Amino acid sequence: MHRQQFIVHHFRQIALALLLFGVLPNLFAQSYKLMRFEEDYSILADSTRHGYARIKFSPLTADGKIWLSIGGEARAEYVDFNNEDWGRLQLGHNNFLLQRYSLHADIHFGKRLRLFTQVRSALQHGRKNGSRQIDEDQLNIQNLFIDGTILQQDNRSLLLRIGRQELDYGSGRLISVGEGPNARRYFTGAKIAYNVGKVNLEAFAMMADTIRPGIFDNSPSKQINLWGAYGKITVPKQANFDLYYIGIYRDRSIFEEGTSAETRHTIGGRIWKYGGGFIYNLEGAYQFGSFGKGKISAWTASLDIGYLFEESDLRPSINLRNDYISGDKKAGDGNLQTFNPIYPKGGYFGFSPQIGPVNLIDIHPYVTLDLLSNLKFQADLVYNWRHSLQDGVYRPSGSFNLAGAASRKRYIGTAYLANFTYAASKQLSLVTGIQYFKTGAFIEEILNTPKNGVFFNGRVAFKF
Repeated sequence: MHRQQFIVHHFRQIALALLLFGVLPNLFAQSYKLMRFEEDYSILADSTRHGYARIKFSPLTADGKIWLSIGGEARAEYVDFNNEDWGRLQLGHNNFLLQRYSLHADIHFGKRLRLFTQVRSALQHGRKNGSRQIDEDQLNIQNLFIDGTILQQDNRSLLLRIGRQELDYGSGRLISVGEGPNARRYFTGAKIAYNVGKVNLEAFAMMADTIRPGIFDNSPSKQINLWGAYGKITVPKQANFDLYYIGIYRDRSIFEEGTSAETRHTIGGRIWKYGGGFIYNLEGAYQFGSFGKGKISAWTASLDIGYLFEESDLRPSINLRNDYISGDKKAGDGNLQTFNPIYPKGGYFGFSPQIGPVNLIDIHPYVTLDLLSNLKFQADLVYNWRHSLQDGVYRPSGSFNLAGAASRKRYIGTAYLANFTYAASKQLSLVTGIQYFKTGAFIEEILNTPKNGVFFNGRVAFKF
């Protein structure tokens, strides 16, 4: 009880401080980006700046060609998870506090060169079974890169980025920065981006660190283990297209098939449209490569369609998702048909899913409502089956969780979700949600004492 009171008291203190800061006026129209280095405050160069706006654009030379922009974030989240992993861990109520802080500086040396640096602190307190990699990284460098614009002509540009940086592509199905979890992802390497009109092409070669909970103690991989190319054609109010290739190497990957080195190649495409009226997001990918001495052949296909009643009160949208994600066909034969989501978005199948995008079939209807101009509501219902009876269940990160080859049951369970998002201002937002997971025949057979899971969270975030 003492631990729970401490967490709640600490969360209230943080929330109060953020609410006080959140009354800052909206001094400019720009919204904060998922990747803070994508924000552009050069528009403030010719304006009269006072107070907060001076932080966003501070000339360092008399002619204003060298300038500095500073920003940051403070986020606190209270979590109460009852029967995590459907009671397998025998933890009961597991309530804890997550905190995330970041501070960044963006220095522009004219129009063609800049340095972006960002430090972050992700903290966890009270989790019974300790911190996961997504929970705690007490102090680390999140971004530290140099941008060089090689070409800037008419509607064409060519940019080279070298250093530590965040990546996020498409719907976050395969490479996501991981905004939902407490500790966001980063990589170290080089990326080149070419833009012409509404076409964007990027190629990258990266190293991924092993995240540890301490201060500047993450372990670098010292070898390229993520590489690829991503192309996007954006046509406003029309169909948009993505095409991509992603390669990974991991010296130790764990699946129900076994543990071995993995070299995997993914080719895929996406067609999507958001906005008013008919909305859709269709994506498919195929994977091949090697797993130890065996061969990889895996795939995924996803359909997300809906309709947004943009002119109606509450702007309701009605949506239906359906995902097919391959699992291993034959346990123990050395070959692998299990799909690898690589670096997926943590909340792709709900804001706190217990099931990852591996060996899965799901049907996922959901609705959204704008209860107020700054208050959004979403309700989801997710039915989950195993794609292959020769493979098990995996976590949201894609890591192996429960073996399944011994069971002939397919249905994993049903998740019921509801969440609210309130934007008090451009700086301050609050999110709260609840999830109930009703176990299905597979979980009830594979675990000795299966229990339904309940998850609740409340999050407050301040950005500047």
